Amino acid sequence: MLFSILDVVGTFAFALSGATRAVESRMDVFGAIFLAFVASVAGGITRDVIIGATPPAAFLNGAYVVIALIAGVICFYRYGWIVRLSKPVIFFDAIGLGLFCVVGAQKALQAGLSPIFAALLGVFTAIGGGVAADILSQRPPMVLHRDVYALAALAGALVLTLGASVGVPVVIVAPIGAVLATGLRLVALRYDWHLPNAEPAKSLSQDESGA
Repeated sequence: MLFSILDVVGTFAFALSGATRAVESRMDVFGAIFLAFVASVAGGITRDVIIGATPPAAFLNGAYVVIALIAGVICFYRYGWIVRLSKPVIFFDAIGLGLFCVVGAQKALQAGLSPIFAALLGVFTAIGGGVAADILSQRPPMVLHRDVYALAALAGALVLTLGASVGVPVVIVAPIGAVLATGLRLVALRYDWHLPNAEPAKSLSQDESGA
């Protein structure tokens, strides 16, 4: 029951994020609904295929389609609401990140993966939909740039998998992992924390001057 609730809340949060990308890219209403669906389930579909849970849950439960439909329609016809509520949308996206990383990691553990690989699959569950939505909307995937996003998901997923591996009940470590990932993401946004970017041009000029 706990993970079902977390899954629904996270799905809606990411569906809103995907639909927002579609509207900002000037797609039609179908595009908004489609990107809402992709952003909310692509990571989970990939996870299910990897662990052999086929057909993926997103194809067996019509609730995922309904959630994407609602999010897509809201963002398409009431985008002004989303703009005015930009901070809440960012907040919900961070919640989705935290929820999906622990849900994905737990499912991977149940499939028999080691704690480390289960955590990595939890990360992909959390970021896979956003990456797919970014690519479809012709944007560079956010997680490949400076934002503390995938790192936050990894921290949350590791709390769950390592905690579970030493016998801590999942009902305890799952909320802790979700809160950690969500909190880290929000704090990074609040204080403008970023990972360092590669600077090939600068490095090249330094090498040439040294030569």
